[in-house]
Amino acid sequence: MTKINRILLMIVAALAACSCRSHEVAYLSDAQRDTAVAIMEQYATTILPGDQIYIHVSSLTPQSVIPFNQETHKVVMESNSLEYLDNTQRAVVDQSKNNVISESQKTTTEVTGYFVTERGTINFPVFGEIMVAGITHDSLCRYIEQRLKGEGYVNDPQVSCRLMNFRVTVVGEVRNPQQIHVAGTRLTVLEALAICGDLTDYGQRNNLTVVRTENGVQTLGEIDLTKREMLDSPYYYLHNNDIVYVEPDKRRKRQAVRDPNWPRYVSIGVSVWSLIRMNLNIIRVKNR
Repeated sequence: MTKINRILLMIVAALAACSCRSHEVAYLSDAQRDTAVAIMEQYATTILPGDQIYIHVSSLTPQSVIPFNQETHKVVMESNSLEYLDNTQRAVVDQSKNNVISESQKTTTEVTGYFVTERGTINFPVFGEIMVAGITHDSLCRYIEQRLKGEGYVNDPQVSCRLMNFRVTVVGEVRNPQQIHVAGTRLTVLEALAICGDLTDYGQRNNLTVVRTENGVQTLGEIDLTKREMLDSPYYYLHNNDIVYVEPDKRRKRQAVRDPNWPRYVSIGVSVWSLIRMNLNIIRVKNR
């Protein structure tokens, strides 16, 4: 084999190696199928300053809870009925029996919820200022129920709470980077990635970064989507305002710093080298 042939063979082999390089794309690749995996991380989100909370009080006597739903009811006033609309129930009060409004009083009030101040408090009707930061939504529901019943306001209160401004940002090597707004507080990292169209072929599945800010402290967590242990990670369930960053792999990083037309240049170079080699062979034959 001549020196020219060896050089051409090396170039072809290098191109083949680049095009055939394997890349791990499977999630939970080390998890045995048809087995149960206990999730060790218990999900319970706490209320933080800056949260906007939806709180709704219901009862078998709707009139008794009206004062406590001033900020969370969406009131739609129509000609024959007054409707209290929320995500858990719809109570319709007949105007002919209650004489609540007149025809000229049609209006709509949007749901605003309760904003948690920097001190960690909300201003709840009748009760005034309540400290809510640091407790769960379920704990807040139980607290309000106990006060409503214990202080004689409502005999059978049922309180529901949820976060209104829960959002997560996903950036990096995903098909549709975006900020996700969720109705509720429960979102896993896999669900967030699915909403964004999943990772691209260049995304690193073994090194996701989650940026989390709580109580003025910013932490960086890592998740390996290829390992079963991710189900136990404190970052598997995302928190409000989390940022998920999918890092590009080495192939994408190389593409970012080199000319994207390099394969064309290599192809042209090989073609030129082949023409030179052919001409040299023709010249060599003529000189014999």
